[in-house]
Amino acid sequence: MRKEHLLQEMTDIVKSCEDILLSATDMERKIHRKTGKGNFVTDYDSKVQAILQSRLLELLPEAVFLGEEDQMDSTDISKGYAFIVDPIDGTANFTRNYHASCISVALALDGFPILGVVHNPYLKETFTALKGQGAYLNGERIHTSDRTLAEGLILFGTTPYHADLTRKSFEIAYRYLSQAEDLRRSGSAALDLCMVACGRAEFFFELTLCPWDYAAGALIVEEAGGFVSDLKGRPLTYDRRQAVAARGPRVELVDVSV
Repeated sequence: MRKEHLLQEMTDIVKSCEDILLSATDMERKIHRKTGKGNFVTDYDSKVQAILQSRLLELLPEAVFLGEEDQMDSTDISKGYAFIVDPIDGTANFTRNYHASCISVALALDGFPILGVVHNPYLKETFTALKGQGAYLNGERIHTSDRTLAEGLILFGTTPYHADLTRKSFEIAYRYLSQAEDLRRSGSAALDLCMVACGRAEFFFELTLCPWDYAAGALIVEEAGGFVSDLKGRPLTYDRRQAVAARGPRVELVDVSV
């Protein structure tokens, strides 16, 4: 199957799950706590992941599947195809009807994303990318902005599941904000990455994210002309938790200790 066709099929599968988010009700009875402050899973996360796993593996049976509700250590994505999936990124937002959540799916080959889809059902915005062929929003080509950090909008995640990193997160956010125009915190890393990709913001970071949080969004940023790395500029991998930074081409990383 050609990769362009595979991306379209992936996109259709992701978008077919949007009604599960949009019609969610009786949230209080369907929330379950996971380890860490503010770390939730809902029955809807599990339902979306089950649908995605079934349909994506029908589409590409030779792939392995790594979803947020799985054990990362038991899934090897280093060889062959792997779907890397966050069924609802921004679950805390979702539980509060805050409307800043999305479905994120990447297809990796030998450990690195080659296709990516991030779908925001509330705004009907679908970000897609195919390695080497650009990034798109609802079918229209997108690019990172050409603003500098001094002109930039900073996005960041507070790493709420890891209390030991909270102070450091705000210290780094302050370092960037002191050189930029303003700062935002959305609660969805995948959406923040897409905001950088389409030029609505210039920089995003979070001190620890899992591959399903950033795999699709990182590819979308790169294909839109931006850069992704850790906070020291080192390349990302997609097999473990790590710090993630995304930026437009005219934004320089600030020297921070992490």
